[in-house]
Amino acid sequence: MKNSLHALVLMALFLVSCADRESESLPNTLSPREKEEGWTLLFDGKSTLGWRGAYKEAFPEKGWEVRDGMLVVQPSGGGEAANGGDIVTVDEYSSFELKVDFKLTEGANSGIKYFVTEQQPQTPGSAIGLEYQLLDDARHPDAQLGINGNRTLASLYDVLPAANKKPHAIGEWNQARIVVRGKQVEHWLNGEKVLAYERGGEEFLAHKAESKFKEREGFGEAPKGRILLQDHGNQVFFRNIKIRVL
Repeated sequence: MKNSLHALVLMALFLVSCADRESESLPNTLSPREKEEGWTLLFDGKSTLGWRGAYKEAFPEKGWEVRDGMLVVQPSGGGEAANGGDIVTVDEYSSFELKVDFKLTEGANSGIKYFVTEQQPQTPGSAIGLEYQLLDDARHPDAQLGINGNRTLASLYDVLPAANKKPHAIGEWNQARIVVRGKQVEHWLNGEKVLAYERGGEEFLAHKAESKFKEREGFGEAPKGRILLQDHGNQVFFRNIKIRVL
């Protein structure tokens, strides 16, 4: 009887493990484990529910599309927020963990921003926020600008550079992960931590003072804000956008 019970427990654990793997392999779904850990989907693969245009009440009528389980920003010549514009989450977040699968096209530039507050008056171009840079480092000229690579893939754009990156090839899926616990922030790329910093900390402020945000008081230090996907005029694909509140 004892052996039979043990076998049933092992079988149940095996089935749960299989269900986890199957769910994780299906785009835009949550595994039983993710549900238990408090993850929610920010993109269901079918609609734009939960998103709207930055500084807008509705989702952009052009420049973005849902296609084959992907959220796609359309190419429009490389202009910053010049076509459909950026999109932001309806909800705001403070401490959170965010995962996003992204696929770049050759020469593409985009970004995942967080603590976006849509400050008024509206700034020209993209809405202001802390940015996990998405970039084809080998082909986009922005990779050579800034200081010490702080405009390259997975960096905190124009402030702090990412290190020890292992990106997949252009045209393949990569995973961005952003972890925020209060003022402590981590950037991850494909399962490897590539940057850690403190919002408003000494190092952050020193690098901010050398950045394009040096005159922006309180940059990146808002207690909460929205998640933003950037329209920078290049085609980029997103899927598996998941978040959990910490």
